[in-house]
Amino acid sequence: MASNKSSNSNKIMVPQARAAMNKFKMEAANEVGVDLKKGYNGSLTTKEAGSVGGQMVKKMATIRTANYTRIDRTAIGHAVEVRYIASITV
Repeated sequence: MASNKSSNSNKIMVPQARAAMNKFKMEAANEVGVDLKKGYNGSLTTKEAGSVGGQMVKKMATIRTANYTRIDRTAIGHAVEVRYIASITV
């Protein structure tokens, strides 16, 4: 027998976080130029909705990399490739 229980993984686990997530969504929409209204936004195109969601993800889990070559401190005349990866999670 099939279960009647919903398995939505997008539920906000902390009810007080709903207002913060809505504010975050509005800010992300503003940054990408999407006119998001409070409440239902069924008239958004797929591209607009994806832009808002993409901007939110971009802000939540930013990964930055820096690549450069520096002179090797132990071997005169040699260079070392250096790559730094920094992850900032908000």
